Amino acid sequence: MTASLRAAHLRLVDAAPLIVARDLGLAEAEGVALDLVTAPSWSALRDMLGSRRVDVAQMLSPMPVAMALGLGGARGAVEALQVLSVNGNVIGVSPALAARLAGAASGDGAFGDAAAAGTALLAAAAKLPLRVGVPFPFSMHAELVDYWLERAGPPAPGAIVVRTVPPSLMHEALEAGEVDAFCVGEPWGSAAVARGVGRLILPGRAIWAFAPEKVLAARTGWAEAEPARAGGLMRALHRAASWLSDAANLPLAAEMMARDTGLGLSVELIEPALTGCLPLGPSVVTPVPGFVEFHRGAAAFPWRSQGAWIADRLALRHRLDRRTAQAAGRRVFRSDLYRRFLGDLAPDMPGASGKIEGAVSVPTPVASRRGRLTLEPDRFFDGAVFEPFPDS
Repeated sequence: MTASLRAAHLRLVDAAPLIVARDLGLAEAEGVALDLVTAPSWSALRDMLGSRRVDVAQMLSPMPVAMALGLGGARGAVEALQVLSVNGNVIGVSPALAARLAGAASGDGAFGDAAAAGTALLAAAAKLPLRVGVPFPFSMHAELVDYWLERAGPPAPGAIVVRTVPPSLMHEALEAGEVDAFCVGEPWGSAAVARGVGRLILPGRAIWAFAPEKVLAARTGWAEAEPARAGGLMRALHRAASWLSDAANLPLAAEMMARDTGLGLSVELIEPALTGCLPLGPSVVTPVPGFVEFHRGAAAFPWRSQGAWIADRLALRHRLDRRTAQAAGRRVFRSDLYRRFLGDLAPDMPGASGKIEGAVSVPTPVASRRGRLTLEPDRFFDGAVFEPFPDS
């Protein structure tokens, strides 16, 4: 017997696990009739989840944390059941700004050098305030930009103005001159390049090498009240992520996503992100290994320390108590439910639910249930590490 389940997502390449879980029959095999709903914006998606029009949602990883901290005016509590994708963002600029940035945006070897790109961008901002588009105030895009420019500069007061633009409209905002630069999920950076209105200067992973980008979010308590549906979906998404980790499957994945009328994306826009071969500008393509991850390196595990890092950054910016905020962030990332629902699927679970973020510089074996787990590098571009306050 199958149980219906409605999930919301945006028109983004990192919705791939949801599309694959539905179209390969992985959700159906777990007894879940997965109905995907495309939302026009992150605020609309949040409201769909809060009003129970959907059961779960692909959500920006900072959104549940911000809600737990009472930021943004959203009502209701939401928790992250698992991470759906790691990395997958790009930073781009207008052609005029690209010319001012010189080598940092030219594809001459500087792509991926966050320190050099940050220095060049701040030098440009010193002469003219720069408007940077991000998809939502509480997003990994906003956190990466804030961390990057703070550590690269910091910028002078008023030098950087952050504006909110829905991802699918980012290239249009750039073309209309409403923003000078952006941080956005694919394929919308590639779309700016394809239209000749943007140049890519940095992948998000150059700032934080293993940043939790999207999570599977549900209203607090839903998963425990609906264990069959929650567990079935999470297992299907695990299998979809594993399938996506095989490069041989990516062409078929791109075709699946291109057939989805809700996404409305072409294979040509989807493949660069999935394969990690990004167009920086006209006739300039560069490989970015690990551009987006769904499975490798325990990518789907909701580390409580990641929730704490997000909460700490929000607390610093909004003048909240850091210790209290970190505790709230840890509670949002439900590693306990991930262990409960996926333990029988034999993924090699980490032995701990938190870690020092930014401390892994090379692939590193770590303590795990089966002893076969290797974590991928998660360094911050400036070499800093983040150790959460101890649990209280």
